[in-house]
Amino acid sequence: MRGREHQIERGYTRMRILLAEDESTLRNVITQVLADDGHEVTATASGEEALEIFRKKPFPLVLTDIVMGRMSGLELLKEVRLIDLETLVVVMTSHASLDSALAALRDGAHDYVTKPFEELDMISSVINRAIDKIRLQSDLKKKTQELEELNRTLREKADRDGLTNLHNHRYFRETLDREIARASRHGRTFSLILMDLDRFKRFNDTYGHLAGDAALRTIGSILRSSCRASTVAARYGGEEFILLAPEVDAERSRVYAEAIRERVETTPFEGRASGETVSLTLSLGVSTFPQDGKDAESLIEKADKALYRAKAAGRNQVG
Repeated sequence: MRGREHQIERGYTRMRILLAEDESTLRNVITQVLADDGHEVTATASGEEALEIFRKKPFPLVLTDIVMGRMSGLELLKEVRLIDLETLVVVMTSHASLDSALAALRDGAHDYVTKPFEELDMISSVINRAIDKIRLQSDLKKKTQELEELNRTLREKADRDGLTNLHNHRYFRETLDREIARASRHGRTFSLILMDLDRFKRFNDTYGHLAGDAALRTIGSILRSSCRASTVAARYGGEEFILLAPEVDAERSRVYAEAIRERVETTPFEGRASGETVSLTLSLGVSTFPQDGKDAESLIEKADKALYRAKAAGRNQVG
């Protein structure tokens, strides 16, 4: 049990290893050594057989003789790297053929071992070095993925309003600029829907800011569930919200806005007392690119004026 004790002492884990060796006695010896070290060994008698197996399910580690029948170890190395660049390949060669080992290293082999082996531990040592590299690559890949996920989360948080989880004002303006450029380039249309909660200050004064915050979160939930995947919903400031709806023309934008207005009007909002519900309404204004403006300021100004008309006309309507 030399190999297994050696492996346990070093802390190595079980590894899937593909072995290509055309000499049967040596193939059996190497297989036994690696199996004693606790590894799962698939032994093949040719490069062609090894490649066929590898194509079905790549191995993290390949150990191959260089000099074999029709397909050499160098050819197998090249094919393996075409399939999976992360696979480590260790080549075996005789002392008289070190040039082939050096060529293999230039072609991407991880390491080499010379035959005949002075000690069987040489096989374990070279394989363990390769496993060290595989584990290091795996750890680095995992840490890179974790860092990318953390960065993605941080970017997402930086683009979101902390209370409503809608996009924030900065993200909306950046998206609007990109959408104007896209729509201009491709001759497309889109609409903005600017909305404001009616008499929200009175709601806050009556029921408290905790109830006001809960109401804003409910509005955020309504807008998210009302949006298509391409629509950008943002908290524009205070109790103001805005939607950017790509490929939505003026007529459809008013229908869209009316549906949102009606849904908010029919949603019960929690007041201060337990179980008490109250109503809130929205006033909305719409603008459409390009007829209402070809830049961000013009479009927002047009939607804002429409919103003001809705307020002046009695609120709870689309201006």
